Parts: sequence; structure tokens; C-alpha cells
Amino acid sequence: MVVGAEAQHSCHRKRELVIGGIPITALSPVEWAELMVQDCRANTDRSAIPKFMTSANGFVLSLYARDPEFKKLLDQADGIDADGMPLVLVSRMLARAPLPERVATTDFFHVAARFAERTDISFFFLGSTEEDNRAAVERVRATYPRLQIAGRHHGHFTDAEEAAVVQQIATAKPDVLWVGMGVPREHQFIVHNRIRLTGVSWIKSCGGLFKFLSGKDRRAPRWMQELCLEWIFRLAREPQRLFMRYYRSNGHAIYLMCKHRAFTRDTSSGTAPGAGQVTRLFSG
Repeated sequence: MVVGAEAQHSCHRKRELVIGGIPITALSPVEWAELMVQDCRANTDRSAIPKFMTSANGFVLSLYARDPEFKKLLDQADGIDADGMPLVLVSRMLARAPLPERVATTDFFHVAARFAERTDISFFFLGSTEEDNRAAVERVRATYPRLQIAGRHHGHFTDAEEAAVVQQIATAKPDVLWVGMGVPREHQFIVHNRIRLTGVSWIKSCGGLFKFLSGKDRRAPRWMQELCLEWIFRLAREPQRLFMRYYRSNGHAIYLMCKHRAFTRDTSSGTAPGAGQVTRLFSG
């Protein structure tokens, strides 16, 4: 594990690949965890606006291209990882220096938790149902007994209750806030409220993470994940919820990844999203 000055050196320069129109940060799960530690340690007086970290997959690529309001939300992210294996495969075909690997949030959480245990970084869990949220926290505490959990709250609150939820998080002052309320609601919550959460260092959107942590959902077999077939496994488990989503987004995402050829750029820590020198790798 790399922490402290060594982590700061390894994470200071961040390379991005623009895939399907979205800038994807080219870090491995371990490098993302190192960056988490670096950013949390840098926010010593807890006065900075939290960093907003999120993920991209085929659905996100499609929604980003179709929905101007969602595009505005995602454009405010400080870092976007490749949660979908197709993005990694496309980067291998189009870029001289491709994405190092997929950063599935359900896998990355465990890397982040191990780093957090060793560096006294605290987590807050926001999202999912009360039952799933509670079960997720209980299982995480059992798996990572030294992990500091500053608090938790389910994601089924009303607009009128949102201010109280934000205040609960602000009072708890966790280093990292995990927000799992689905796309685009979790992005809306983060963008609308992060200026009120200056006691937090990192906010990470996490979709359905808490269902997996609670044991309610399970991942596809590894071979399906590596062959980009995890969506079929999920569709078989939740056809009513996911059929139209995949029907509308899968083909569109493939089109976008073919249409928008790869770009690469280097950005430094603390640089605003979208800044930095951009070099086109492929014409098209």
C-alpha cells in the first residue's frame, strides 16, 4: 500500500481519456484509493468544498449525450472512473495508453475500505432502503472492524426532508460520503448540496452499492464481467426495471464510443474538471 508522501507523488498527475464524450480518469482501483487518502489528508481544516467523484458506464454515456441537465451535473465531477468494462476495451483499441483496468464501484469500495482502515479515514453511507442501508453497514463493520463509520441514512427521503439529511451529514463530518441513490438522483443531490458539506473531503456516487454490501444483490460471475456480459446477468435478475434502460442505452453507448475517438490529457491535483492540455490521438 502507498500512502502519505509516496501516494501524493503517485497521484499528483492524473491522465484522462475522453471516451464516448466523457473524460475518464485513468487510474487503477489502488490509485483511486491513494488519491482518496491524499485528498482527505489535504483537507486538514475541513473548509474546502468536497471533491465529487463518480463513475461512467454505457447508461451514463447515453444519458450524458441525451440529457443536457445530466450533462451539466456530470461536468462538475472532479473525477470519473470506468465502471463499465466496454469503456476499458474501447480504450485498448483506440488509445496508445489505455485505461489500466475497470473500476467497478462494488470492487473499489473494498479497496477504499482497506485504505481507510489503515489511515483513519471515516465513511458515511447515504442511500438505498433503510433495511438495505442498515444491513450494508452491519456487514461492513463485521468485515472491516477498524473502519470508522461516521453515520448512515437511507435514500428514500423527500425534498422537504433533504435539508435535515444534509445537516446530519455535515454534523458527522465524515471524510468520505458514499451516495447510492441511482442515476441521476445521486448526482443531483451531490451537486446541489456539496457546498453545504464542507466538513466532507470526498463524495463518491455509488449507485446500487449498498444492495451488494447488504448481500441482497450479487455480482455476475467473473467470466461474464470480463466479457462485458454483466448486463445480461443483471437483466435476468431485474427484467422489469432494466429492460427499457438497456434497450435505450446499450446501442447508443456503442455508437457514442465509436463516434467519439479517444483523446488523452494530463491534469494536476486541484485542477478544475475539463482543464489541461488535450492531445488528439486519432482522427475521425
